[in-house]
Amino acid sequence: MLFNSLSFALFLPIVFSLYWFVMNKTLKLQNLLLLCSSYFFYACWDWRFLFLLLFSTSLDYFTGIKIATSTSKSLKRFWFWLSIVVNLGCLGVFKYYDFFAISFAETIKSFGFHVDIWTLRVILPVGISFYTFHGLSYIIDIYQGRIKPEKNFINYSLFVSFFPLLVAGPIERATHLLPQIQKKRTFNYSEAVDGLRQILWGLVKKIIIADSCARVANTIFNSYEDHSGSTLVLGAIFFSIQIYCDFSGYSDIALGTARLFGIRLIKNFSFPYFSRDIAEFWRRWHISLSTWFRDYLYIPLGGSKGPIWKKIRNTFIIFTVSGFWHGSNWTFIIWGVLNALYIVPSILFKTNRNNLDVVASGRQFPSLKEFLSISLTFALITFSWIFFRSKNLSSAVDYISKIFSRTLFSVPSIRPLDLFSMIILFIGIEWIGRRDNYAIETFALNYSKPLRWSFYALLTIAILYHSGSDEQFIYFQF
Repeated sequence: MLFNSLSFALFLPIVFSLYWFVMNKTLKLQNLLLLCSSYFFYACWDWRFLFLLLFSTSLDYFTGIKIATSTSKSLKRFWFWLSIVVNLGCLGVFKYYDFFAISFAETIKSFGFHVDIWTLRVILPVGISFYTFHGLSYIIDIYQGRIKPEKNFINYSLFVSFFPLLVAGPIERATHLLPQIQKKRTFNYSEAVDGLRQILWGLVKKIIIADSCARVANTIFNSYEDHSGSTLVLGAIFFSIQIYCDFSGYSDIALGTARLFGIRLIKNFSFPYFSRDIAEFWRRWHISLSTWFRDYLYIPLGGSKGPIWKKIRNTFIIFTVSGFWHGSNWTFIIWGVLNALYIVPSILFKTNRNNLDVVASGRQFPSLKEFLSISLTFALITFSWIFFRSKNLSSAVDYISKIFSRTLFSVPSIRPLDLFSMIILFIGIEWIGRRDNYAIETFALNYSKPLRWSFYALLTIAILYHSGSDEQFIYFQF
């Protein structure tokens, strides 16, 4: 079930009505309703993978209790590693087995030998990377004594599978979400209205901007051999905008939907394309994953402590793992390594914490230096997205090679002026709202009521006008 589908438009108000008007007597009933709704939501993709979700949930629930109640360190370690190995094993089998098997066969073939490899060729379970990381953080936090295990199976299951975040995040922590699940929630009108406003902006990002950019980007990337270098640059830019609006749009809808039920999820995006350097970009892009790797991989490796070479080593490790987390393709690994290379200068010159405030704070427009820094950062990130978007490594290299040719200075063969106009308007609204949690959080609140509602109506009409394709979100494949 897609957030941008008619089925979800019917599903959400039904669950909302049952939650607040029928099941509002007890917290247990509300949580049970959300859990059943979440499993129904997931079953709409493929009901067979419900068993995998239930197995992963049961494993971490059981081992979490065993870790906390074990009387010896050896038993604690046993249950801890059992959960870690089984969780990563399931993720590895479904997501990475074919990649390693095919890579091994190709390596052997390069030495003149032939080997028959058995591959699974199964559909990747939707959201497996996200709910696996929910469980891993829970188990690690229990093992390290940060939290106590949740004894209520329904509460824990809801933490893992809450439908707004189930298939594409944000990646929640038990320390943040479980306390909200455990306590009674009361309806807050202003919170619900703000949630609807965030859903509206998420739909604008996805349906109007991302899907429109996708049509152009797909045309260019799928037949890049036939286009000029200047057109390929446009293709990369359109994909850069597409992936941001697609993924942050999903996050906005997820956060807004959760707020309708009195639950606040982790903020996942903070206007990353207004970043002035790569380090700032990664503090603002996919925040829940970046902080997950920071807390559970980077810091345990030593973090920023120790000599420079260790800081650089740790940076390359987390970015390589991050690339690999996105998928079983060398393009993702190169994308991760490339972003690690981008950050190395800021580590060497100790500038990675320079830009912690909002750009152009207290001013309407950025300075020339800020504008150039934002433009350079966007260009570097867009270049790395070419690897992310390409089907394989050779296609990415060919795409880049053709960009840096004589045709780079020719007139692009594709010039969607209407899309350019929409993007400029979109960027303007994002820039105005860059200090808020999402662009239109306070954008029209100072307008008169008729003008404010006219603005929301205009956005709704634009969404309906551009809707109809029910395009899948990019991060569903991860």
